[in-house]
Amino acid sequence: MCAPVAGGDDDINQNSALELASGDYLAFLGSADLLSEDALFWVAREIVHHPEVDLLFSDEDKVDLEGVRLDPLFKSAWNQALMLSQNAFGQLGVYRREIVEKAGGLRSGYGAAQDHDLVLRCAERTISENIRHIPRVLYHRRELSSGTDEKPSNTSPGSKGARQAVRDHLQRIGIRASVIETDAGNCQVQYEVPQPPPLVSIIVPSTLSNAVAATCLTSVLTKSTYREFELLILVRGNSASRATDTSGFARILADPRVKIIQYEDTQFNFSRICNLGERSARGSVLCFLNDDVEVITHDWLERLVSRVVLDGVGAVGPMLYYPNDAIQHAGVLLGVGSVAAHAFAGRPRGYRGYFSRACVEQDYSCVTGACAVIKREAFEAARGFDESLPVAFNDVDLCLKIRRNGARIVWTPTVEMYHHESLTFGPHDSPQRLRQFVRDVEAMRLRWGDVIDSDPSYNPNLELAGPQTFLLALSPRLPPPERILSGRESISRTSQLT
Repeated sequence: MCAPVAGGDDDINQNSALELASGDYLAFLGSADLLSEDALFWVAREIVHHPEVDLLFSDEDKVDLEGVRLDPLFKSAWNQALMLSQNAFGQLGVYRREIVEKAGGLRSGYGAAQDHDLVLRCAERTISENIRHIPRVLYHRRELSSGTDEKPSNTSPGSKGARQAVRDHLQRIGIRASVIETDAGNCQVQYEVPQPPPLVSIIVPSTLSNAVAATCLTSVLTKSTYREFELLILVRGNSASRATDTSGFARILADPRVKIIQYEDTQFNFSRICNLGERSARGSVLCFLNDDVEVITHDWLERLVSRVVLDGVGAVGPMLYYPNDAIQHAGVLLGVGSVAAHAFAGRPRGYRGYFSRACVEQDYSCVTGACAVIKREAFEAARGFDESLPVAFNDVDLCLKIRRNGARIVWTPTVEMYHHESLTFGPHDSPQRLRQFVRDVEAMRLRWGDVIDSDPSYNPNLELAGPQTFLLALSPRLPPPERILSGRESISRTSQLT
């Protein structure tokens, strides 16, 4: 039985209603908000098909004073890092009654963020597999004021109550961190660097042949405030000896933190080179870095390391910009284009994106190999880069293997870098690269087709065709209700609707 609990935004009223409710599952509703006509059907169907589910949430939109629906919010599946940035659970939220009772119901002191606090406390008592998302708009938030009326100050995702909810959650699970409000009004967790800090092995394939590579490698050595790292530069043949004749590279190669590793392959294979670097590395944390990536954020390693060492995290990636300050990488979305594409690529620096998704920390299925910090044990468990993917999608394949092994992939906008893309190993659109790209697409579709077509970070109501991401899909990737109903699915189980 699913019992809607309505009591406005007052935790006392809703907790009183909770005592009267008799359902196995509870849905907390704002007193002025609306449910779609089929909302409880979709909830019941999900419970029938997944009886182990503890928490359920749906997509939502708003309805104005004239009854016009607007601002549809098509969410990702359960997203642990995003939940620490904003209440990505939202409504329609449905909870197993037993978990709500064990969590202590709604609590005062969080203002409009009381539901954010409740979700975090309930999530601590279950596993992510038992938190399910229904990608349909089942809830309509009522806008009770006109656009000219003053809005309450405590309703932003990063309000004082939200920051307190996130801070309390981190304290309960034993993570040392602070929480601030971002310029966009969301929460941002600032994690403490573990002590002693782990050794990071920065693995950089390079030709040591141009000024951009010299600038980028110098930025790592001179701008990084993290001290515990080694820089492994992988070069073909005698490229290193030739580079000593250039003053910029001579200074780099003379740095005691730098180690040169030579290989003799005649054909470029990024995966093979990176695997060679890993075998020569001493660090418990690996950083795969292109030699055309330039440091902007001086404490970039502190921020990436403090995230990758968290329990359950396998890899972390930063925000990358083109030299003209357009976004190059803000996470990787599966299924966009042929196999995968970068979120918000080409948007200007400072762009907030769809419900702030371009500027808040979150889980993604993948991050780019141009700069990826990876827990060594996660890399080894995934058996490294696949050397049959020499150029394209090897980073996507690696991240998917890491996720398949149960670890998360986190993207953070708190680390910014410039990516002078493809200036060392040549453009991606050369005839040889294009032929290899076609082969790589076929290999990825054969290996990961089902995963690529259902990225949990990207709602099926959002467009895949590109070039822009997070636009409403002309053809949502969901079966229409009539097709589901024609299957005569039964909902006659012990959990029923009232």
